[in-house]
Amino acid sequence: MESFSDLIRTRRSMRRFTSEELTQDEVVMLMKAALMAPSSKRSTPWQFVVVDDKETLRQLSLCKEQGAQFLAEAALAVVVTADPLASDVWIEDASVAAIYVQLQAEDLGLGSCWVQVRERLTPTGIPSDDYVHHVLNLPLQLQTVCIIAVGHKGMERKPFNEEHLQWEKIHLNRYQQEEEGGQG
Repeated sequence: MESFSDLIRTRRSMRRFTSEELTQDEVVMLMKAALMAPSSKRSTPWQFVVVDDKETLRQLSLCKEQGAQFLAEAALAVVVTADPLASDVWIEDASVAAIYVQLQAEDLGLGSCWVQVRERLTPTGIPSDDYVHHVLNLPLQLQTVCIIAVGHKGMERKPFNEEHLQWEKIHLNRYQQEEEGGQG
């Protein structure tokens, strides 16, 4: 990537992957990015489970009713968990670390996609977090925020079209809403 602007413009969610495995160096780079993510008061409440076992990936792909099936085809899943007792902003800290993984994946030319786990249910109504706990034998105190699917891109996606930026969602100094009829 030439610049951060290019990176965020070209990073798109990838739900199709080739069968090519990741190299050890790629996995190390992804995990370094996760571990370098900032956290409140440097509490680092997160922990990561790196999954490359195909059967475990298949099981994780069933963690919620919709939007996780592509995990079965990913080369790698990074299960992002955190300890709520370590920080009152554990969700935010884990989310930032997850995004670091996704940005690093894009910088390496890999595809990634966030799979929401927190506050989701399996098709049978079990909380997705409980399901992931069972599959990965997670300690009770850890809560799963998301799973990041990573792999070699199985399709091309166009970069984000800046013409679709919703500038009306940006407010200067205070929230301003246009009144009906265009009068202010």
